[in-house]
Amino acid sequence: MTEFDPDELAATLAAHPDFRVIRRLDPSQQRLPLTGSKIRRAAVLDTETTGTDPAQDQVIELAIVLFEYCLETGAVGRVVDRYDGLEDPGRPIPPESTAIHGITDAMVAGQHFDDAHVESLVKQAGIVIAHNARFDRGFLESRLPIFASVPWACSWQEIPWSDAGIESSKLEYLAYRHGFFYEGHRAEIDCLALLELLSRPFGQTGSTALQVLLETARKPSFRLWANHSPFDTKDALRKRGYRWVPDKRTWVGELASREEVPAELAWLRDTVYGGKSVALDLDEFDAKSRYSDREGHREKVRT
Repeated sequence: MTEFDPDELAATLAAHPDFRVIRRLDPSQQRLPLTGSKIRRAAVLDTETTGTDPAQDQVIELAIVLFEYCLETGAVGRVVDRYDGLEDPGRPIPPESTAIHGITDAMVAGQHFDDAHVESLVKQAGIVIAHNARFDRGFLESRLPIFASVPWACSWQEIPWSDAGIESSKLEYLAYRHGFFYEGHRAEIDCLALLELLSRPFGQTGSTALQVLLETARKPSFRLWANHSPFDTKDALRKRGYRWVPDKRTWVGELASREEVPAELAWLRDTVYGGKSVALDLDEFDAKSRYSDREGHREKVRT
């Protein structure tokens, strides 16, 4: 049998315009320490849960990877510490959830998160990053209150992947487009895959994806409440990107900047409120309050 070097074959294929080579992510990869006066720490995290409703479901796996980065360049450095733990939810895990993440009742039986270790990691991080922060933060704040007091960033919402020519923000697809793959749907490997993505260049900008994310996270965002909207406008609101909030019984839209507010108010006036001027609530959020269920800094605005 003729022996071959897989790296040489991969290089040959990668050089051909008809092929694209992707490599398996190496979870044991070691990054070099960063040097300089602007070195900070951040954490990427991921959860696996019994379902999708924070009011009824529980976190059953939590992984956190604490890493260094350069504040000036966005370069990602070494992993400082990591944690991956399971927790017994006190009830059977629904089969449909196990089918996604593979976590069984036997695996979590008698298990509990190491709260002290988790809090130690979070206290060292200047910001917590998740690839769907609204989901993870909703679950974690009720289980571990420290998550309510730290800044959050969302690599799914706050990085404009489409600007880099990538139309899907799913983590596995982003990995594929950046030349690697991994066995997903467990918390720690998802964290390591996200960290790898954050370390990669973002399109042709010359910045890392992490730098783009941090710049976005520093800016305020806004939530506009379509109070007392007529029932027959629900389809228009949903198509526009508004989501229904059951406990408040109203629709809410997310805006990336204050500059978007006037146009949105005009759309609501003309499409939802029949040309009438209506007083609405506008909440302003920063990284500490974003993706939580708490109100931001509220003001009244009119359509």
